Amino acid sequence: MGAHQRWPATLTEEELHRVAKHFSAPAYEQFSGDNADYLAKREAEKGFNNWAMRNIQAHKVPGYAAVTLSLKPTAVAPGDATDKQMEAAAELGRPFQLGELRVTHQQNLVLADVRQSDLYTLWQVCKEQGFATPEYRPADRRYLLPLAATSCSLANAKSIPIAEAIQRTFDDLDYLHDIGDLDLNISGCMNACGHHHVGHIGILGVDKKGAEFYQVSLGGDSGRNAAIGQILGPSFAADEMPAVVSKVVDVYLESRTPEEQFIDTFKRIGMAPFKERVYAATH
Repeated sequence: MGAHQRWPATLTEEELHRVAKHFSAPAYEQFSGDNADYLAKREAEKGFNNWAMRNIQAHKVPGYAAVTLSLKPTAVAPGDATDKQMEAAAELGRPFQLGELRVTHQQNLVLADVRQSDLYTLWQVCKEQGFATPEYRPADRRYLLPLAATSCSLANAKSIPIAEAIQRTFDDLDYLHDIGDLDLNISGCMNACGHHHVGHIGILGVDKKGAEFYQVSLGGDSGRNAAIGQILGPSFAADEMPAVVSKVVDVYLESRTPEEQFIDTFKRIGMAPFKERVYAATH
């Protein structure tokens, strides 16, 4: 029996407390609950509320929040930042954060401990520095191989133009909010730097006799119920991809039950309805 088979598969509360003793908690201020001024500003200003809905995560300490600094503006490789942006991000760690800036595997930056009373001012600074792109959108929630065939010698196909074309197709924030939680991941080759195989919708660039095509998979999941996506069918040309993704999303929106996310609908109805819709008019 291997060593990995002798240990429990889950962490116990006792173990979590044991490990926690080796770390010091940040010097949080004491608040009784949510900041009233922050909540009022969300009610009064739609732009701020939209950003808060998509870029702010709940915090375990009352009166604090975690904030995503988005590095996914349209027409720019996800994760790319200028030297001025990096300096600005570092500066944000002083007035708004407890001296810490985190980099996420979703190609963004995170301020993990921001006082709710500072969120409105932080939002204004983020807009000035190009960090305020809403993060709750299919094309933004992707893991993307940023350089793809442009400068990666291993890539078979470009991923950035495909991501940009899809992003422009889904550019209505109200529509994106209705779609809900959906991971769209793109890789330029089988090395899978974009983690396409675990995207709810995965896109893999492939080479066909010197031409670039894109294979689509559905049903991947990088969450607690991890799964590898299933291949939808034959690959598509680059100019077909926005329409293909739109058809997949349309099937989901027509088939879902109230509050059901894409991955749940896919597991319930299977691949057939998506395949029928996509290939009926495409091939």
